[in-house]
Amino acid sequence: MHNRRPARMLATLTLAGLFALAGCGTSGSGASGGSGNTGGGSAGSGDNTLTLGVITSITGADSEFGKAQKEGYEVALDEINAAGGILGKQVKLVYLDDKSSAQEAAKDVDQLVSQYHAQIILGPYSSGSALAVVKKADTYKIPDIVPTATAANVTQTGSKYVFRLCATSDDYAKAICELLKQQGDAKTMAIVHEDQNFGTSADKAMVNYAKQYGFEVVDDESYSTKDLDYKAMLQRVKQKHPDVIYFASYSKDAVALMKQAQEIDLNAKYFTAAGTGFSVGTFPQDAGPAAEYTLAAGQWDPSAKWPGAKEFYDKVHAKFGDYPSYHDMEAYAALYVAKEAIEQAGAYDGQKIRDALASLQMETAFGPVHFDSTGQNAHPVIVTQIQNGKFVTVFPSDAATGKLLPTPPWSQRK
Repeated sequence: MHNRRPARMLATLTLAGLFALAGCGTSGSGASGGSGNTGGGSAGSGDNTLTLGVITSITGADSEFGKAQKEGYEVALDEINAAGGILGKQVKLVYLDDKSSAQEAAKDVDQLVSQYHAQIILGPYSSGSALAVVKKADTYKIPDIVPTATAANVTQTGSKYVFRLCATSDDYAKAICELLKQQGDAKTMAIVHEDQNFGTSADKAMVNYAKQYGFEVVDDESYSTKDLDYKAMLQRVKQKHPDVIYFASYSKDAVALMKQAQEIDLNAKYFTAAGTGFSVGTFPQDAGPAAEYTLAAGQWDPSAKWPGAKEFYDKVHAKFGDYPSYHDMEAYAALYVAKEAIEQAGAYDGQKIRDALASLQMETAFGPVHFDSTGQNAHPVIVTQIQNGKFVTVFPSDAATGKLLPTPPWSQRK
């Protein structure tokens, strides 16, 4: 979304994936930038080093998002160490690979606590993994900063140790419905969603908000991301002639869905999405012309009005050659949030860090950060549209950098 704030203030960190491991070895992907699981040895923590652990998806179906998160963490790490570190110590990051699996994410928490005495967690990426990590963190009574997982239930467990940086699937659905209502020419909607925690939460949210805003849901389809042949399902959607299609998809399935929608000539006035696969930086390139005119709820873009937004974008591109999306930014902000909380706590102590997070108020390049009693940060949502291969923010009006373009039928596209 449109968010810019000074890098030095970036305290909006997702504690669900970053585990601070002081004086401990790495059982994950290696220190400060490694990937893959490398069991065993010392993480290199000492009197002048604080090692923090990150859980993310280095391998598996969500690895593209794990890569984006890692880039955000690394840029924040460079800045933080250049400015003196945390509590006067240089910081190292250890990445644990959840292999895009909730079960593996839960095991990562056990390992970080039992072997490395973690007092804080950063990550993971997906909603399914986040829910597993939150439950474990609550058991161990250590805070978890969740940077990216949007499923509503992540902050509905009753835990006092979860702190989510990003907006939720409810926020996505509401923003899309507000945009559609503003346009005034849509009456019917089909929902197409992946069948895990993220997709089912997004589906539930949209069913609720569609009803509130007066849209009739004429079809509601779920699918497995393991099967990328969606033509039969899309044919069912086509038979309903919806004005709007709302997708909740990860990266590979988002690409497949739009390419196959083009192949079967499935038209709609609006192809919309709950961010995620439709918002990842590589989507316009991977989906090609099929990505054009798609609308996606999101949480940040480099034109955001928060100081530091454009600078972060430029740093990621210079360091990695990639074009960052909000997934990168959320990880970047999460590490700054963790830094601020640890320093306010005055010690690497889980309960003190948790208490600091509960009262935290700060400005970041991702926007202001303050967690409510459930651990949810009130973060604004934007809607972007792909126009000529680029993400253009079209909603809300005070954040827009361009105007929404009508979606032509496939047969009329160049």
